[in-house]
Amino acid sequence: MTPDQRLAAAEAFWREDSNEIEVQHAEAVVMLAQRMKFRPKSMHALPIERRARMLAQVPGVTDAVATRALISYHFTARRDLMAAFLDALGIAHENGLIQDESVAAPTRDRLAAAITTLRGAFPAHDVDLYLKTLTTLDSDTWAEVDAALAAGSD
Repeated sequence: MTPDQRLAAAEAFWREDSNEIEVQHAEAVVMLAQRMKFRPKSMHALPIERRARMLAQVPGVTDAVATRALISYHFTARRDLMAAFLDALGIAHENGLIQDESVAAPTRDRLAAAITTLRGAFPAHDVDLYLKTLTTLDSDTWAEVDAALAAGSD
């Protein structure tokens, strides 16, 4: 991730207030408090911007915190990219969020075409991060992404 992406992901992480993220927030607070030699209560009281800068600078966060930060980042800052990708694949969605849990895995050719479309409309580092996030979160549905990327670079 670029430094700007890391900061944006950290901010999105701290700004998310769903019940699903409470455990990761607590985990990040404890980790940062230990690292900075703060009390967890003091860490939690810091402004979001400061906690985000601190989190963005940590080289090795847990998988749970990293995953949640990436999800928050994409739903906060990259919905347009998500929607464009799903549109290019012909997958129904609501502002980048797939509504049907039983979406069939796209073919390599459809993925390659969709990736080409994305690369023409968005910065490469944003596209690459999104595709890596997809394959990490759901390796079954997006199993052909790496092959589609390789085919597109030939």
